[in-house]
Amino acid sequence: MILLDTHAWLWWTQGEAGELPTTLRDAIAGSSEPVGVASVSCLEVAWLAKRRRIELPLPIDDFFTKAIDQGGLVLLPLTPRIAARSAFLPDIHRDPIDRVLIATALEYDAELATRDELIGRYPGVRVRWR
Repeated sequence: MILLDTHAWLWWTQGEAGELPTTLRDAIAGSSEPVGVASVSCLEVAWLAKRRRIELPLPIDDFFTKAIDQGGLVLLPLTPRIAARSAFLPDIHRDPIDRVLIATALEYDAELATRDELIGRYPGVRVRWR
């Protein structure tokens, strides 16, 4: 499984896939395994839209439907186990959303598609940004 970090998900779904490395775009498009989005990324997108740091092409509910269901992505829930795992990760990254993404990737044994270099410092996390 490939788990998309929030920025990768936005670029992929909003036609800005050119921001992603070519091999990553090809891996997402041709993946025989599921491509996932963590539910916490929905929270991050909503906050970014509210603060006008991003502009969505549709109302938020419609965006989520299009960007997840119609995009063929799997929405991965924030479970109690993932929440606990994120809290007890080493204190390399302070952003709680990124910590949940890391824990989600670990829980699902997924490659995390992210350009965030700090994430690669976590033991066991497989980062894909190539």
